[in-house]
Formats: sequence, C-alpha cells, structure tokens
Amino acid sequence: MENNQITKLSPAKMTLVGVQFLFVAFGATVLVPLLVGIDPAVALFTAGVGTLIFHLITKGMVPVFLGSSFAFIAPILKATELYGLPGALSGLIAVGLVYGIVSLLIKWRGIKFVERLFPPIVVGPVIMVIGLSLASAGVDMAKTNWVLAVVSLLSAIAVVTFAKGVLKLIPVFVGIVVGYIVALVWGKVDYSALASASWFQLPEFTKPEFSWHAILFMLPVAIAPIIEHIGDMYTISNVAGKNFVEKPGLNRTLLGDGIATAFAGFLGGPPNTTYSEVTGAISLTKVTNPRVLQIAAVTGIVFSVIGKVSGFLKTIPQSVLGGIMVLLFGMIASVGIKSLIDSKTDMNKTRNQVIISVILTIGIGGAVMSWGRFSLSGIGLASVVGVLLNLVLPNKKEEAS
Repeated sequence: MENNQITKLSPAKMTLVGVQFLFVAFGATVLVPLLVGIDPAVALFTAGVGTLIFHLITKGMVPVFLGSSFAFIAPILKATELYGLPGALSGLIAVGLVYGIVSLLIKWRGIKFVERLFPPIVVGPVIMVIGLSLASAGVDMAKTNWVLAVVSLLSAIAVVTFAKGVLKLIPVFVGIVVGYIVALVWGKVDYSALASASWFQLPEFTKPEFSWHAILFMLPVAIAPIIEHIGDMYTISNVAGKNFVEKPGLNRTLLGDGIATAFAGFLGGPPNTTYSEVTGAISLTKVTNPRVLQIAAVTGIVFSVIGKVSGFLKTIPQSVLGGIMVLLFGMIASVGIKSLIDSKTDMNKTRNQVIISVILTIGIGGAVMSWGRFSLSGIGLASVVGVLLNLVLPNKKEEAS
C-alpha cells in the first residue's frame, strides 16, 4: 500500500497496521532488556516515547520506529558488571550525546567526513566483534536446557530460510514463540513473575549514576549504530521515493536517535536506534506513512504500563533465549563480514589485513588500556584503535607480487 492509500484507511485499520509494525520489532525490542537485566516494560516505554521524540525532531517526515540495539548488549552487560546498572546508564546517556555531536559534524562537514572516519574497513570488523564477543553468553544460556534451545534455534532458522513476507522479518519473535510453546507443554515455564504482576503497573525505571569509567567504556560502541542508521536512512529514502538524507537531513535523523537514546538512559532503558527489522518491513509492505509508525510507538507505551505484559515476558525460559542468541549473535558477526564484501574491501592489501586483525584481536581478546583511574577495553578500545589505524596507515595501491 502506498502512502496516499494508507491515509484513506479508517482509524481502526490504520491502528492495526501500526500494531503490526510494533510486533515486527517486538521480539528484538524486549529481547535486549531481558538479556541485560532491564525491565522489558521500560524498553517498550522508552522505545515508544523515543520514537515520538524522533518524529518530533524530524518534523514527522520519516517513517521510523526506534528500538533496542543489539550492538549494546555486550557493553551493557560488561559495564553493569564493572560499574553497576546505574553507572552503565550514564554511559548510554553519553552515547546519545555522541550521536548529537556526529549530527553536528554532518551538518558542518557533510556525510563524506563521517564516512572517512568510519569506513567499512573499520565498521565491519567492529560489528563482527560485537557478535562474537557474546558467543559464550549465548551458549551458557542455551545449555541450561539444550532441547528448548535447539527447538527455538531451528524455528528461527526455518523462518529466516523458508518464510516469505512479513513473517521472514520476525525470526526472533517466531523462535521465541515456538520455544515457549514447547516449554509450556513440557512444564518448564515458571509463572511466578506473571502471577505477582499487577494489571496496571508502571515500568521499573532506574536512575542513572555518573561514572567516567562507564562513559569511556561505552562511547566508542556508538560507531556501529551510527553507520547502521545512515544505511537505514538511504534504504527508507529509496522505498518512500523521498530523499530523507537531504530533507529533513541526516543531521536531524541522527539527532533524533541521539536524544531518544539519552532519554532512555535517564529512565533506565536500552539505547534507541533506527530499527533494521522495521526498515525491512517498510520496504516489503511499502507502507511509508509516518503516522503508522507513530501508532506503533503509542501502542508500545500502552503495553509498557500493562504489568501482565512485562510479567509474561519474564516467564520466557533462559534456554529459549539462549537458542535465539546462538543464531542472533552469529548473524551480527555475519553482517560485519557482509559489509566488507558489499564495500568490495580489498583483502589483498596488507593495510586492510592489519586493521581487521588488530580490531578482532583486541575486541574478542578483551584487551584493556588504562590511564590512571580511566580505562578503555573490548569493543570500545577496538573501535578507537580501528579508527586511528585507518587514519594513520597509508592507503596506496600495493605492487603485484
């Protein structure tokens, strides 16, 4: 359905279309908070409000829904372990500020400047590190019940491989549903969280606490989502037949992501970023009316205050989530590989081999660099080193052997 057709739909039908878009992103949106120990109701609330903030900043022109980013799972887990969740949240707020700074750079110097700082040779390996660094966490959760994990995993794989239409866009959601049903039949579901939840219940917001350590730890992780955002804007522009990169402009769309992410951090929610699953659904359905995505946002807010929804989500067995993670984190790594292939990165260049090798080793190896009380490690350190190597190493054509 085209944009002008959607505007002719009745309010009831438009609401149904909007709810459909929420469910495209629902599985992944609630998966992130479940994995990092955040109330899923908080993620739904901050994703809904964050989406409305985005639409306000972009003058309601861009059909976008913001959701929880997988890129931040590993950093949130590690930052929470080191500095506590309130400290980690201060790092997420700072990430939102980085988005704002990059949006100003784009307005000042143009998109080419950002592409020079974060080319595929840097972004690809960083995305690979994000996925591979979580491999052990996925396996640890899966092995709590391998049968449920395998059922969930195979269900998601089947959807990715054989499904068509909108169903193909929600493998995470389908895998969780199938795994949950098997767990239910098997008697492996604990309903205590659902029973204790009220029908109407405000999300369990968490107040952030300022921590320089967490901020330095988290900041470099913003690189990958920023690049993903730019790619999504070009995709949505092509589908809608409008140039959102020019109007309202990448500086506005990225600023919308940044303020929404900072807002989420202040309330204890995961970062909000432009959602690739929803971008895919827009491409498939050709529904490009921003009002539909605004309805999805409001629906998410409504769900967030229904306590039974959050209670139900907390009953999902860890092994079911683990099975999904085995596929999910591997696919994140494969996206990094795909970005290198799509950009036709020349792997015969020693320069490129060095950059990729150093990023992977530092990121997966968990290297740490400390300066007094401050430190940088893992994904963050790998990102910074990758950017510096790309800027410093000469990029000239190598002689044939």
